[in-house]
Amino acid sequence: MRTVKNIPELKPRKPDAHKGDFGKVCIIGGSVGMSGAAALAGRSALRAGAGLVRVAVPQSILPIVASIEPSFTTIPLPDDGNGRVSVKAIGVILDAVEQNDCFAFGPGVGTSAALRSVLRTLIEQPELRLLIDADGLNNLSAIKNWSTRRRADLILTPHPGEMKRLWKGLFRDKLPTDRKKQAAILAQNTGSVVVLKGAGTVVTDGEKIYVNNTGNPGMATAASGDVLTGVIAALAGQGLDNFDASVLGVYVHGLAGDIAAEKFGQVSMIATDIVDTLADAFGKL
Repeated sequence: MRTVKNIPELKPRKPDAHKGDFGKVCIIGGSVGMSGAAALAGRSALRAGAGLVRVAVPQSILPIVASIEPSFTTIPLPDDGNGRVSVKAIGVILDAVEQNDCFAFGPGVGTSAALRSVLRTLIEQPELRLLIDADGLNNLSAIKNWSTRRRADLILTPHPGEMKRLWKGLFRDKLPTDRKKQAAILAQNTGSVVVLKGAGTVVTDGEKIYVNNTGNPGMATAASGDVLTGVIAALAGQGLDNFDASVLGVYVHGLAGDIAAEKFGQVSMIATDIVDTLADAFGKL
């Protein structure tokens, strides 16, 4: 496996560019009590340069999500009566597939049989670029033989606990202790790009591997991962392949966290601080 150390770059923006040139990103997430996760992913996608961001959430929480950030648009999804996305949302989501360059599924979405049906449908869509994070991964780990059903072009972004659940659902062998080996085996066996989060986040497509060196313990705070989801999705929407979008995404996310730590301290850092320092991080690039 080849170790990658160079950080990918975005192409310079043309003077006559318009928002359609920089990617249309759709974030599917949110549930009652978890509306902020989807909104933060949407905000960070905008800060990471996406031209147009749509946040698709259960209609019961849409007013909350829409009020958090006026720069993204929202898509109301049928509600299951418990504040989560209903199986009836599949049609609305498939309509959105034709209108967006990259999707992210999971921030604050919760878990249910209906959500597993929605996700199963998404991973079966050929050529769909789909990042799965948070509860999206918990739903995925409960779908039997999901890797053989996969047709979509996937980025998986587990933290260690989510990696254990994914591993248990796919493999009989014990989870290796080596993080690079964990990520590589998962990537090779699922045809996905894997972003194994934590200190020294590992990014691999099964052939190339990158270990990140930005970030700090202050980023171990709620919703930091939702910010990363938005950043990677935005970079993929701007034309980077899944591996390069993930490498640049984790690097700039960690760099924003380092800048936030200088401003607010590690103890006081919250996820919105990372979003707000993304501009400084991209400026340093």
